[in-house]
Amino acid sequence: MDPDCKEIRVTGRVQGVGFRYSALTMARNLDLTGYVRNLPDDSVYIIAQGTAAAVQSLIEWCKSGPPRAAVEKVEFTTHQVVDFKSFQIR
Repeated sequence: MDPDCKEIRVTGRVQGVGFRYSALTMARNLDLTGYVRNLPDDSVYIIAQGTAAAVQSLIEWCKSGPPRAAVEKVEFTTHQVVDFKSFQIR
């Protein structure tokens, strides 16, 4: 089965609340590859690749994030499949 790959952008109070580390843990638990990083506009950017169900699970998790986050919006688009070896914070 072909992997699904999505670019995800999360806005709100998502920096300084452990969002990247929580996303890393969630993505690894879902066997996803890709990365998460903070953007200069205070949003969080994720590329997640894996099964369609696992990617969708991460997107659903992003809608609430870790306990201290206050997510306002989650946007995602399809991204071309990349040969990521693991999921990491950049």
